[in-house]
Amino acid sequence: MNEPFHYSWAGETHGGLVRSANEDSFAPATDGAAAGPVLVAVADGMGGHAAGDVASKVAISAATNDPAETDVDPVRRVELANKAVIEAMTADPALAGMGTTLTLGWFGADGMLRLAHVGDSRAYVLREGELRQLTSDDTVVAGLVQAGHISEEQARNHPRRHLVTQSIGMPDVGIERVEISLQTSDVVLICSDGLTGMVSDETIAELLSRRQGPSDAAWALITAANAAGGHDNTTVAVVEVNPSSD
Repeated sequence: MNEPFHYSWAGETHGGLVRSANEDSFAPATDGAAAGPVLVAVADGMGGHAAGDVASKVAISAATNDPAETDVDPVRRVELANKAVIEAMTADPALAGMGTTLTLGWFGADGMLRLAHVGDSRAYVLREGELRQLTSDDTVVAGLVQAGHISEEQARNHPRRHLVTQSIGMPDVGIERVEISLQTSDVVLICSDGLTGMVSDETIAELLSRRQGPSDAAWALITAANAAGGHDNTTVAVVEVNPSSD
């Protein structure tokens, strides 16, 4: 029987240098290391929506309930988060219109990473020095790029680049599912767009490659986002895939 995959992780968040409040949430709340399964999630309360900080907290709480379950469907967890946010708005009219992104990763004991995703937070994998984006952005600009109307370079500075087309809190939300088989020495990053809006993929790959553990990498990424202007809240979760422990 194969040994279970072993993971180490860290999550960090920072309000940035412009925003008065941090509307991001993430789980798990503490750094750690363990054999799989491990559940990691990042939510970014939507700027311009009412109570984005409430939406992200409600979504993370609902999605990460009972994280020790061994048989998990990440899409079902995101559906539960969506239901919880809608119910919170129904119960309190003052919360009407709130929303959040949600990117959730289930790191299995079998080495499979199962992702469920809504919005423009992202998941990446760094493998042998190459960074690959695993999720697709639910944004107007991403749709324009996909249709060939604008280039990736034009998308970086497009005035509508932060306008999302789907978020948690919408009825009948479409949830992206991604599965990949992990390898020892892979590094997985789940982050809010406070990072990717300020820091290029090339710099992200460089900082992850020279990390001294997940926590060091997380703070290096947040520091880079703030050094570039810190225009948004930045939240990152870094997960290393380690050799099986003895």
